[in-house]
Amino acid sequence: MKKALIALLPLSIFAALIGLLYVNLSTHSEDLPSPLIGKPVPPFKHPTLYSNQVLTEQDFRGQPWLLNVFGSWCPSCQYEHPLVTALAQSGTIKVVGLNWKDEAVDADRWLRKWGNPYHEILVDYEGDTAINLGVYGAPETFLIDAQGIIVHKITGVLTEENIREQLMPRIEQLRP
Repeated sequence: MKKALIALLPLSIFAALIGLLYVNLSTHSEDLPSPLIGKPVPPFKHPTLYSNQVLTEQDFRGQPWLLNVFGSWCPSCQYEHPLVTALAQSGTIKVVGLNWKDEAVDADRWLRKWGNPYHEILVDYEGDTAINLGVYGAPETFLIDAQGIIVHKITGVLTEENIREQLMPRIEQLRP
């Protein structure tokens, strides 16, 4: 009996570590500084997932907007998706998705399952725009003002707390 307990100890420790890592990955969010804060959104030209248009950063000028980097392969994106949906449905700000390094069929399947909150979905197949934005990994969210200047960046999962404490005060400042 004692040998069985000793044999299970490493497995128990391993399972506990996996559990902690999973919880941390699904709720981890950091306010990492970005060298792009206060600078224009880097130029981009992307097809959209559904409208068969090609859009650039210029197409979003005139009102503040959020750019939410996501992928169907990203478990944390699924975790934050209800909050992205609530933000988009609130009408407080336009939410644009940047589907990063994803296949269109996978992105479509994911959005059909979880819902499509986005005003537009830009498709970044090669990841060039994400690289130019300094994306570390999905999800990441950028607040961009009406002139196309990056005002704030949230690296990691959107939470009720960082929406309330970081995004909403800045969104309110951008309103006319």
